[in-house]
Amino acid sequence: MKYSKLIIATLMTLSLSACFTVPAGPPGPQGNTGDTGATGHTGHTGATGNTGATGYTGATGNTGATGYTGATGGTGATGDTGATGNTGATGYTGATGSTGARGNTGARGATNGSTIVVVPPAQ
Repeated sequence: MKYSKLIIATLMTLSLSACFTVPAGPPGPQGNTGDTGATGHTGHTGATGNTGATGYTGATGNTGATGYTGATGGTGATGDTGATGNTGATGYTGATGSTGARGNTGARGATNGSTIVVVPPAQ
């Protein structure tokens, strides 16, 4: 019974408090900030992007200018005249030949008394 009296007293208090209107008191102090929530899961990795298009080949460069022909070299100096050769040795004089045999004197002709003299023309 002890509990039943307490319950009756509590119910009476509650029923009477519903009949009275009392102004609200000053607000209480600010409550503490609640704990931070758990970190969310990381999203899935996105798909790999497509490969970019291949670039165009650049234009071919121009051919360089043709170089100039070098100057013609000068004519070389004329060489010196070679030394004059030595005079050859003089050859030996051949041996003197033998004297020929002495001829016979011709036969003596007969005289007929007339003589012909041949005179060459003057030059």
